[in-house]
Amino acid sequence: MSAGDLLCRLVEKLDAAGIPHMVAGSFASTYHGVPRSTQDIDIVIDPAPDSLAALLSSLSDHDYYVDADAAREALARRAQFNLIDMATGWKVDLIVRKARAFSIEEFRRREAAELFGASVFLATAEDSIIAKLEWAKLGDSERQLRDVSGILSVCADALDLSYIEDWVAKLDLLAQWQRVQPRA
Repeated sequence: MSAGDLLCRLVEKLDAAGIPHMVAGSFASTYHGVPRSTQDIDIVIDPAPDSLAALLSSLSDHDYYVDADAAREALARRAQFNLIDMATGWKVDLIVRKARAFSIEEFRRREAAELFGASVFLATAEDSIIAKLEWAKLGDSERQLRDVSGILSVCADALDLSYIEDWVAKLDLLAQWQRVQPRA
């Protein structure tokens, strides 16, 4: 069983529960940039209480580990909770979409894609860059900056740089953005 199989199963469950979603994190940056290994999948979700309940009831204890109380608390706090796939050991971070302007726009801009054989919605390259810059700022993470550099190296000519730079300014990410700029 592969990450693609897990992703297909989860997308089916999210769709059946009526939960809008998008793949983000290292899976999105790998799609848009340079591949790197990871053992978790980040999925941003935008559930209502009843759709979250429907998702939780569809996850059998035999196939998945998920703490339903943590999931409900994550929804209330607009945070995240984890799901473990028992067959593969893969961890899935289910991240409740935040109510702030960037998160709303990022989610609105998500695009349909084929990822590891699964039809998914995926964060755009620009939004993946911005999110990775934020994670780099929060944790001073070189790995996040390498992911950004990987996206820039693969699709720099196709990026909407004014969109990126607008959010870099709004989110105070200039120092991180400057660190990934090519040296002259």
